[in-house]
Amino acid sequence: MNASKFLDTNILLYAYDLDAPAKRAVALRLVEQGWTAAGDTAISVQVLQEMHVNLGKRGVSQTEATRIVRDFADWPVVDNTLELLQAALDEQARWKISLWDSLILAAARASGASELITEDLNHGQNYGGVHALNPFL
Repeated sequence: MNASKFLDTNILLYAYDLDAPAKRAVALRLVEQGWTAAGDTAISVQVLQEMHVNLGKRGVSQTEATRIVRDFADWPVVDNTLELLQAALDEQARWKISLWDSLILAAARASGASELITEDLNHGQNYGGVHALNPFL
C-alpha cells in the first residue's frame, strides 16, 4: 500500500454531520479527493468499525451505515492484525498517546501515508515521518 494520506474516523464522520456545516464542507472535500484520486487516501478497519458505530449513534439506520462502510471499503484499507497492534503498542509508548490513537498512527504508517488527517493528535507534529494535520484549524 502506498497512500499519501490517511483519514481518521472523525474526518469521515464530519462528511455526514449536518450539524457542523463548516467542518462538513472541509470533510466532504477530503472525502471527494479520496474518491477521485484512487489509492491516494487510506483508512483502516478500525476507522470503518468506529464509523459504523458512530453513524448509528447519530441516527443513521444500520442498513445505511453498513452501505456507507462497504462503500469506503473500496479505498486502501489497513487490516487489524497482531502486527499492527504490536506496532501500535510501540507508538503508544514512544509518543505517550492513547491506544486508539496509536492504532490510527500505526495504520497510517502501515499505509505508507506521510499525512495523518485528524483532529485528535497534535496539529503539525511529526510522529516519526507521519505528520498529523488538523484540517479544521
